[in-house]
Amino acid sequence: MLIMKKFVLGIDIGGTKTKIGLVSLSGKVFYRTYLSTRSYVLRRERLITALVKSGEQLLRDTNITRKDIYGLGIGLPGPINYAQGIVNFLPNIPHWKNTPLKRIMQKKLRIPTFIDNDVNLITLAEWKFGAGKGAKNILCMTLGTGVGGGLIIDGNIYRGANFSAGEVGHIPLNESGPRCNCGGIACLERYVGNNAIINLAKRIFGKENITLEELSARANREKDKRAISLWREVGRKVGIALAGVVNVLNPERIIIGGGVANAGKYLFESVRATVRQRAMPTQRAVVKITPAKLADDAGLIGAMLLVKEGLRLKE
Repeated sequence: MLIMKKFVLGIDIGGTKTKIGLVSLSGKVFYRTYLSTRSYVLRRERLITALVKSGEQLLRDTNITRKDIYGLGIGLPGPINYAQGIVNFLPNIPHWKNTPLKRIMQKKLRIPTFIDNDVNLITLAEWKFGAGKGAKNILCMTLGTGVGGGLIIDGNIYRGANFSAGEVGHIPLNESGPRCNCGGIACLERYVGNNAIINLAKRIFGKENITLEELSARANREKDKRAISLWREVGRKVGIALAGVVNVLNPERIIIGGGVANAGKYLFESVRATVRQRAMPTQRAVVKITPAKLADDAGLIGAMLLVKEGLRLKE
C-alpha cells in the first residue's frame, strides 16, 4: 500500500492497447493495468465505461482514494482541442468525432481531468525525463498503429493554432497514393504504420501471420536480407519526411519511439542516412536522431505532466 503520497491517474489510449496507471509528480509509475482498445473500437461509450471502471478498480486495488489524486490526464491518438477538452476525431479509432471527453470523465470520476494528443504527452515525458532531457527544440515521433509527432520549440510544448500541431505521420510523401484514415492522400502513416509494414511483409515472405517482433528478430538476430531490406525501406521513408521537418524546424533532437522503433539498428541507420542525404547542411549538422527511452511508461508520465501543467502543480 502507498502511504502519504499524491498521484495523478494517467490513461494512455492507443490504437491497439490502452494503459492506465498511477504516477507520482516525480515521474515514477506505480501500478499499471491494460485494456485492449480493439475490443471497444466500434463502441465509444463502452470504451469510456471501461476506462472509468478500470480507473476505479485501480484505486480500490491500491487503497488510494480520490482525495489522494490530483487529477486525471488522458492521451489520445488524434487531434484534440486541448483548451476545451474535446476529441476532434481519432484517425484509427472510429466514432469519436467531437467527443467532450474531459467533461464526461470529470463527471464520472469526479476529479479534475485534462486531455491532449498522446504524442504530445510522450513528448513532454521524453523531454523532462527521457531522451530529450536538456534540449530546447525537439521532435518526438511515434511509430505504431498510427504515426504521431509532438514538438518542443524554444523550451515549450507547441500545440499550434488550434492544438493540432505535430502530425508528422500525415506529411504526404507523394502527389498520389493510398488514401489515409485522416482523409489525406499518400500520408507517411500509410507507408510505415504497423498495418502497412505487416502487409508488405506478408507479400515478401508469403506468410499470413507474421508479426513486427518476428520481422525485427529476422533482421537483427538472423540477418535475413529480406527483413533487413524491409526495415531499411521503412527507415528511408521515415527519413524523407523527417528531412523536411529538419529543414523547417531545425530541431536539435529527433526522438523516435513506438513499437516499430523496436526494429532497432537497420531502421535507425536508414533514417539517419536519409536525413543526412536529404536535409540541408546547416540543419542536419546539429540534429541527433535517437531512440526514445521511456518505452511504455512515456504516455502515463506525460499524462502526469499534463495534469501538473493544467493545475500548475509543483513537486
